[in-house]
Amino acid sequence: MIKVIKVGGGIIENDDNLSLFLDSFSKIEGPKILIHGGGRLATKIAEKLGYKTKMINGRRVTDESMLDVVTMVYGGLVNKKIVAKLQSMGINALGLSGADGNLIKAHKRPNKKVDYGWVGDVDKINSNLLLNLIKSETVPVIAPLSHDGNGKMLNTNADTIANEVAKALAEKDEIQLILGFELNGVLKDFNNKSSVITKITLDLFNQLKSDGLISEGMIPKLENAFDAIKEGVSSVRICNALKINQDSGTFVSK
Repeated sequence: MIKVIKVGGGIIENDDNLSLFLDSFSKIEGPKILIHGGGRLATKIAEKLGYKTKMINGRRVTDESMLDVVTMVYGGLVNKKIVAKLQSMGINALGLSGADGNLIKAHKRPNKKVDYGWVGDVDKINSNLLLNLIKSETVPVIAPLSHDGNGKMLNTNADTIANEVAKALAEKDEIQLILGFELNGVLKDFNNKSSVITKITLDLFNQLKSDGLISEGMIPKLENAFDAIKEGVSSVRICNALKINQDSGTFVSK
């Protein structure tokens, strides 16, 4: 079994939490892949540079200036910090964007009702590259950046990349997808951090979304999770990134 693990939220921007997470990640036995976010850090740096961040339905709108920022932050600052910390823990990690090794080919999202700018919808994952790295006992660390094959980088949601990587690998191996962030799982009441839904089905998700109890960034996270299950990923868990080695959080079911 290959574990595909995504980390995001407040874990990335806090050095102490990031170190705690990576310590837990380093102790996971067997083949594993790490996909990271970094949106909050990108927002902070963009503000320092005078760029205003725009979000629609929990997703970032990426104009030319924001594309430069996320490429620098995701592919540079965050990715290399994680790789360096893993190396210090005895994990031979290799940082990758979607352009490296033609890992994630995508196309610019069509402007239908909403123009998200330079946001990429994934077309293909180079799963052979990931499998070869795993066989060589190298841990891929993937930034949430794809490319269009014509020299243009694209911003792609980290949960989406984790989902697409998991689905591509599921065609060749058993895959466990873990989506880690700063909360303990999917909450029924956002103001009550202990109101974790231990098991969520598609029907329950749609009901909670209709009732306004699930909104913003949790919507694309769960949409990706249900898509992964539908496409053959063995299991999906949404949990606190500091508890990835525990049997806790929200388990996604059909």
